[in-house]
Amino acid sequence: MISEKMPPQEKFGTSVHLNDRENNAVTCRNSMNPQTREADRNVKEETKDIDFDELLPYVGDFGLYQKILFILMIPFASFVAWVYFSQIFITLIPDDHWCWVPELQNLTANERLSLAIPVNREGYSRCSMYDVNYTEILLNGSHVPDSSWPTKDCQQGWEFNYTTVPYASVASELGWVCQYDALPTIAQSIFFIGAIFGGLIFGWIADQYGRIPALIGANLMGFLAGVVTAFTVSFWQFTLCRFFVGFAFDNCFTMMYILVLEYVGPKWRTFVANMSIAIFFTFATCILPWIAYYLADWRMTCIVTSVPLVLAVATPWLIPESARWLVSQGQIDRAIKILGKFERINGTKVPDDIYKRFRETCARICKEEEADKTYSVLDLFRTPRLRNITILFIVIWMAISLVFDGHVRNVDNLGLDVFVTFTIAAATELPADTFLTLVLDRWGRRWLACGSLVISGIFSIWASAVSNSIYTASLAILGRFWINISYNIGLQYAAEVLPTVVRAQGVALIHIMGYVASILAPFVVYLNVVSSFLPLLVLGTLGIMGGLLTLFLPETLNKDLPQTLQDGEDFGKDQKMWDVPCIGRKREDEETPPVAMFRSFSRCSARNSMRASLRGEPLRSSMLRRSSIKSKKSENSITEVERL
Repeated sequence: MISEKMPPQEKFGTSVHLNDRENNAVTCRNSMNPQTREADRNVKEETKDIDFDELLPYVGDFGLYQKILFILMIPFASFVAWVYFSQIFITLIPDDHWCWVPELQNLTANERLSLAIPVNREGYSRCSMYDVNYTEILLNGSHVPDSSWPTKDCQQGWEFNYTTVPYASVASELGWVCQYDALPTIAQSIFFIGAIFGGLIFGWIADQYGRIPALIGANLMGFLAGVVTAFTVSFWQFTLCRFFVGFAFDNCFTMMYILVLEYVGPKWRTFVANMSIAIFFTFATCILPWIAYYLADWRMTCIVTSVPLVLAVATPWLIPESARWLVSQGQIDRAIKILGKFERINGTKVPDDIYKRFRETCARICKEEEADKTYSVLDLFRTPRLRNITILFIVIWMAISLVFDGHVRNVDNLGLDVFVTFTIAAATELPADTFLTLVLDRWGRRWLACGSLVISGIFSIWASAVSNSIYTASLAILGRFWINISYNIGLQYAAEVLPTVVRAQGVALIHIMGYVASILAPFVVYLNVVSSFLPLLVLGTLGIMGGLLTLFLPETLNKDLPQTLQDGEDFGKDQKMWDVPCIGRKREDEETPPVAMFRSFSRCSARNSMRASLRGEPLRSSMLRRSSIKSKKSENSITEVERL
């Protein structure tokens, strides 16, 4: 391809095939006869491919029906927030607890504490009591302890001070404290193991039977397992339920998220992709602690946050199946019927010849995707550069997932009201997503990912170094703000770098490894029992290390998406580590001729269509492949325009 920085007249001259006399003659005739040239253009316009993204403007980029679908994302965004975060509030343990001594039940709480619980440097012991005959002591009329009395571990359970946490959680009810205080951490890790299996199972269902069945199945699984959780009476019953609740994590919203994005035009996808999370998900997350607070019953919290998931059974009557998935399955007539519904509600009309060309394009793309199925995820590791990039993405995404989830679960260790702190920390998602929407396509992925991870790490380490609870919480919340940005970038970055033929499988592998890392996050938070500064110190260190590793990745801003394995191996070879897209952009714009600017605009449109469709979508291949094919096809069509 001719360099984009070549002057227009020079480029026009070199694009003519001098060795082909017939082509020269046609070119000359066309240049001298505007009517002939216009007719030739019309012929090419009538025969060029029409893919889904090019068909959307005819039915409406963001018409009334798309706006309805955008609003219908609200319940599903709420479901995933409640599935993800509810365990924090059903396993809360008050900071103040001590051994229960049945013989002293007629005394006041202060009298029981004074007589039965030894004092250490942190105050009254939480896990030990005096080993004496309390009945005999009470008969002697003495309520004054003797510090020389022997001590023992709690024998009859614990008492809890419900001032800060105004209800008994499953953890306090079943006594998951002291030697049992790791049990909530284990249960949360089992949740993420369930998420791995759920992602694989519902991803397969989505590819085989459609997005709607997968969406309904994931939500019904979350509903059943969540409701049953309320009736558990042992740790293993609770853990089993959390395993199946984990099946619903991500999938109960991702399918809906992708469905809506597939029906929205490219220029609206960045808005829909980010603001649906920023507004709907953030709002649901912020109200969750107050649902738990005012219900003041962990069983009712489980039920109230799980029962709404059953509403997903109404999905087939409200939400259309993915037309892109239908096309990938060869059901083109059904896809066009769905698009006809969009026409009626949006008040638009698609010409019949557009549908005809769309059918022909779909048939060709299906054949191309059949050829792509011969590749496997192992192909990512066969060549050195692509192997290094894949391993880097796995390590970086694991770091991002662990740091993000660690910040979410560490709010209970910050020394302030957990309900208020969680709400403020969750609210950072709104400004983070808004900021990202404004700058991502200006500053690029690599440096923004690096900067946000490193800044998050700095704030986290800083928070671990201060002793004041308010300062610690404030700095930790700032760390959470920046890791939100990193998380959102990471969700799309890998899918832009990995080649089309193995993109879906590669992104699936990276996301599953992220779930594996999330299994460790509760244990990082559990380090608080060793030292209060360790969780934030570990999260900060991982954030900085992960941020620095991103500098070894190629930048994808203003770049064509790689198609083949060789494209993936060569992608970014011409880039330098210290290249910054937003710095070099002004100079490039000044030198770029009009035709090249046209090409750049086309690539940007295809790339934005791609980026907004990737969040939380590791296993759904058809949309990813088709967006990449569109990028390459747009480039070819523009090259034809240059040769006219």
